[in-house]
Amino acid sequence: MEHVDRCVVLVDAGYLLGAAASLLAGEPARSRITVDHAALIHALRERAEADTERPLLRIYWFDGAPDRVPQPEHRRLRVMPRVTVRLGALTRSDGRWAQKGVDAAMHAELTELARNRACSDVVLVTGDGDLLPGLMSAKEHGVAVHLWAVQAADGDYNQSEDLVAEADERRVLDRAWITQAVRAKELTGICAPPPAPRPEIAAILSAPLPESALAAAAERAEDTGPRVTPVGNGSSAPAVGSGTENGAAAPAGPHAKGVPTPKDLAGLRGPAVQTDRQPAGATLRWSSDKGWIERSGGGALGEPPETASLPTLAQLTSAEQRWADREEDITTVGGDPFEVGQVFARRWMERLPDPAHVTKLSTMYPRIPHRIDGELLRYAARFGLLAHKDDQIDEHDRYAIRAGFWREIDVRAATERAPAGE
Repeated sequence: MEHVDRCVVLVDAGYLLGAAASLLAGEPARSRITVDHAALIHALRERAEADTERPLLRIYWFDGAPDRVPQPEHRRLRVMPRVTVRLGALTRSDGRWAQKGVDAAMHAELTELARNRACSDVVLVTGDGDLLPGLMSAKEHGVAVHLWAVQAADGDYNQSEDLVAEADERRVLDRAWITQAVRAKELTGICAPPPAPRPEIAAILSAPLPESALAAAAERAEDTGPRVTPVGNGSSAPAVGSGTENGAAAPAGPHAKGVPTPKDLAGLRGPAVQTDRQPAGATLRWSSDKGWIERSGGGALGEPPETASLPTLAQLTSAEQRWADREEDITTVGGDPFEVGQVFARRWMERLPDPAHVTKLSTMYPRIPHRIDGELLRYAARFGLLAHKDDQIDEHDRYAIRAGFWREIDVRAATERAPAGE
């Protein structure tokens, strides 16, 4: 059986983008460059077909991702025509990120393509000598191997010399070619301070706890003596699912302002103390912003009627809309936390049967009703957000997601409050 006259491109994204970052930004960190993936794929296809004089069968994009969860760039790539994404693991060791399984996946794909005579030419964009056995196996099956290098920043090799020696053809992707799709990010200065947080996120972080909640906390703490997590001026309590149980504890007196941990709340479920601020039978529950608030029955899990009446996005979405939402998520939503919150809020508001729900929700700022907040965070998890980074949940992402949500709610609420004709 003869080989089919077509070419296949296998891209080691870690090599291609790391070498491009070294060339354009002076260091191999991919965070130092911006990549137009559509332009890059187009350039790879055009160059491969010109070099091999064969039509393209497919581009395989090999990259690493934490827990092999596709990142926004992978989600955009894998829906492009003639592109297949293969993900290995991305692990952190000794303070550095390392790919695991990418070389093995490239080797397996290269050998399988050659063995099945799926193509006549293979383009390898890599520098790793671990692919040498796969390259030699492909040659033994009659496949022509084209090895592409990214121009080295220091003018020297950035590829295994054994790979270079065994390849049938070699090309160098120079600076002019790379800059068709890759740009170095501009830096304001080597010692520049980190950028200030968005005002919307800062507003949520600094929003005070309700005075009624603080007073109730002090009265209960005095009565039962639980451990509480101190909250100073301008600080904030953990968000949903992120309460810390090991924070510094301090005795709470009548004037203490503290937020109980989830463990403390479990101990506060006894008979309530009747006060002017807190009715008997009130329950303390975690909310989406500052820790806890008073809830006095009504609705599921003690949720007040005014929030229990708000429908979730899932309840407002038909099967056809769900399909369209998923298509939009894959093709156009980038995955920035703030943007994710905005997209979710827009869909929710567009499908509300009663516009008054928006006004009602806007009065609850910065607190998002528990059911809607949980749905928002589950939606964000599709984009790889909220994942563990260095074994800790990225709390800034959570606030950014909610800030994006509130920005859209605020814009719509302001529009509805504006008098007609303005």
